[in-house]
Amino acid sequence: MIRFFKIIALLEGISLLLLFFVAMPLKYVWDNPEYIRPVGMAHGLLFIGYIIMATMLKFEDGWPIKKYLLICLASIVPFGTFYVEKKML
Repeated sequence: MIRFFKIIALLEGISLLLLFFVAMPLKYVWDNPEYIRPVGMAHGLLFIGYIIMATMLKFEDGWPIKKYLLICLASIVPFGTFYVEKKML
């Protein structure tokens, strides 16, 4: 299960970067909103999957609440899930 969570964390981090550094500049700088909907939807689904998997692993592996909260908060910060994947798991 931890292996699947690492994959979800990697994909969620990539989708956040694509949203922030590709889709949003295309929309707001070059007035091209074409990529906001698919990238945003993918990121939203991956974010939900990330949080659900983190919650499941918290109870399954007995993570302390501090570790769980740090892992959940890392999903909000760009590059945060990459840090979690390498250092905390």
